[in-house]
Amino acid sequence: MIAVTAATGHLGRLVLEELLQKVPAGQVIAAVRNPDKAKDLVARGVEVRTADYDQPATLDAALQGAEKLLFISGSEAGKRGPQHRAVVDAARRAGVKLVAYTSILHADTTPLALAAEHKETEAALHASGLPVVLLRNSWYTENYTERLGPVLQRGVVLGAAGEGRVAAAARADYAAAAAAVLTTPGHEGKVYELAGDAPFTLAELAAEVSRQAGKPVVYRDLPAEAFSAALQGAGLPPPVAQLFADVDAGIARGALDDRSGTLRRLIGRPTTSLAASVGAGLRSLRG
Repeated sequence: MIAVTAATGHLGRLVLEELLQKVPAGQVIAAVRNPDKAKDLVARGVEVRTADYDQPATLDAALQGAEKLLFISGSEAGKRGPQHRAVVDAARRAGVKLVAYTSILHADTTPLALAAEHKETEAALHASGLPVVLLRNSWYTENYTERLGPVLQRGVVLGAAGEGRVAAAARADYAAAAAAVLTTPGHEGKVYELAGDAPFTLAELAAEVSRQAGKPVVYRDLPAEAFSAALQGAGLPPPVAQLFADVDAGIARGALDDRSGTLRRLIGRPTTSLAASVGAGLRSLRG
């Protein structure tokens, strides 16, 4: 049995689709906060179980009988410490034989504030004695391409990344990597630094959006504090805005750049290109 936490989230859904191409649905457990959002999975033969990171009592039942676990990190920065410890403890009690955790690129050395909870979780996993594989994901290209509406309205990509390159990849690429690790042998104890094949600058992102949309779009580089203020002006809560500004400052210093090709080798194909990701983002805007 293979369990996937946060299975109705953006990444979790893609992982399930990959798994269902490789193993029978009866071998897959979708561990979700809200089972009502997973009725379609039940209809396909997937076992759906309640698993709420904020309710540790749900986690033991959710992981019962699971041999492998894809532990997708929580989305609530600042709350992930206790949430993740609860998952680790439940996996240990359930006797899971392999835990794959979605961490962040170069978690052990990165300057990004976003990495603090990932480092804490990696330490908890190692201390647990569980067999572990770390999937250290770089940035999702969708972090940019799902926000193209305002970019096209204003003709500007805002950021604080300077000329730094970000080795982003599509969620589907990371999902394929997770499914490969869960369905093939030899991954226990491995640390995979996963990143896109062709790191790009935000100016190159703006140029690609401009090319495909057929209208001028430029990159405007701001100091990190000004970028945070702009994000807050767009409606983001101050802590979230500050986190994104810190990520951009890290990109300027190379924190999300990686040329190892590990993701490409793990999934057996090139990662999704920036052009393809921008195209998908623009198509979604058009409905």
